Amino acid sequence: MARRGCGPLIAPLSESMRPLRQQIFERVRAGGLMPRVQVAKELGISPASVTTLTSELIEAGYLEEVAVPREPGDSGRGRPPVALGVRADAHHVVGVKLSDSFHTAVVVDFAGTVVASEAVQVQPGLQAPETLIDACHALILSVVAKAGVAMACISAIGVGVPGFVDSARGRIFWSPILREQDYPLAEAISVRAGLPVMLDNDANLVALAELWYGAGREIADFAVVTIEHGVGMGMVINHRLYRGSQGLGMELGHTKVQLDGALCRCGQRGCLEAYVADYALAREATTALNWMHKAGQPMHVLIESLYDHAKAGNAAARSIFRRAGRYLAVGLANVVNLFDPALIILSGDRMRYDYLYAADTLSEMEKLVLNTGRPTPPIEVHAWGDLLWAHGAAALALSSVTEGLLGPARDMAAQ
Repeated sequence: MARRGCGPLIAPLSESMRPLRQQIFERVRAGGLMPRVQVAKELGISPASVTTLTSELIEAGYLEEVAVPREPGDSGRGRPPVALGVRADAHHVVGVKLSDSFHTAVVVDFAGTVVASEAVQVQPGLQAPETLIDACHALILSVVAKAGVAMACISAIGVGVPGFVDSARGRIFWSPILREQDYPLAEAISVRAGLPVMLDNDANLVALAELWYGAGREIADFAVVTIEHGVGMGMVINHRLYRGSQGLGMELGHTKVQLDGALCRCGQRGCLEAYVADYALAREATTALNWMHKAGQPMHVLIESLYDHAKAGNAAARSIFRRAGRYLAVGLANVVNLFDPALIILSGDRMRYDYLYAADTLSEMEKLVLNTGRPTPPIEVHAWGDLLWAHGAAALALSSVTEGLLGPARDMAAQ
């Protein structure tokens, strides 16, 4: 059976710094199934080196040999051709996305295949740390049971949350779903689950999902802009996620587009998010459409109603989306002028509202981009759904497990 594979298909420039065993393993995982001769060709190393190192990886239980069907017309005798593949059951990880509407989770095997998924609706609003940890742990237990895998077979957990996250230290500086600030969420979940936990900003995880499973597998530099309850951004440079020196880079939603402008939920004014996110649209609708009587409605219900009015031709409703789209055009133009990515991916639940990325919005973005005579980067809209974020969290955990087993630190420890 063919395996699609997962992970970047193009090696980063820093690939030579990674142990050769790791390079071989990750290349096989990216290809799904790959003959030894192809591994040697793609990595530019001798077939003998590949044979030696893959034998070690097979003995360690990380790779396996898989018989592949002969080509049509090939009636050759002898041993059928074999390819290398990742031993899928060697390790499993869990990816979790925590939000103020749905918590989602997936279980992924060592080959990167999703074994099970789960989503639970939650009440919006700030949560006490204990409440959030309880919900996260319950979701992990549920999705692992659904996968038919024992908790003892789970090697790590990746968790994504909205807000300002220090991924290296596993701390949340601020999040719209957590009452506490500068909270060690990764450690708290790890203690509860008894497993290593990696934490990251949810927009970064969308970029990781695209890097491992989507359009970013063959692109060295691309940006993902997410529009959900806020505005986020993940940036991949040279096939690696860029986080900044303190892990707080790429906060597109909190770049300023208006001095002394609208109040953002981060506490500052004039942020892009304060003009594009759902609470910004709801605020505009309450004023422009005189919807004070709807103030108590759930946010998603109010936004859906606004969109229905816009589609029905309500000029005020359409102007609200149009204004948000113009601010989004400013943000996207800034991304192009700063980073010149090969591709910009728009993702998230709000991409259902096509006014935000209508032709006139994208045309306005092009007017704001530096005029070099060259085309602007293509913009694609990807609507993966709620599980997208959890896929990225699983990729974060899977990458960490792989690094621990085969990375430079493991090689140094063995010396």
